[in-house]
Amino acid sequence: VQLVESGGGLVQPGGSLRLSCAAPGFTFAMYAMSWFRQAPGKGRELVARISSAGSSTNYIDSVKGRFTISRDNTKNTVYLRMDSLKPEDTAVYYCNQYPPGPSWGQGTQVTVSS
Repeated sequence: VQLVESGGGLVQPGGSLRLSCAAPGFTFAMYAMSWFRQAPGKGRELVARISSAGSSTNYIDSVKGRFTISRDNTKNTVYLRMDSLKPEDTAVYYCNQYPPGPSWGQGTQVTVSS
């Protein structure tokens, strides 16, 4: 499975970003998908997940009300809209199936700093 994350960058606190994850050549619509993140010196943590049809979503408490996961099964793409960003959201963000498979993409760096 190939996973290609994009959309990260440097943003000021309170700002917004939208991450994208393309999964070409994969029976995307059959699988729940997820976003993980790994901050410097910390382990990888699950941030959000979405059901295969997109009808159900779940978030960790620290991002509830600020992040929105969505997907477009016609484009084999999952998104993570991030609003009201905080410095503690700084991390490399990865997408994967849920439960996660063994293959990970390169991730996309999100840095929240003034």
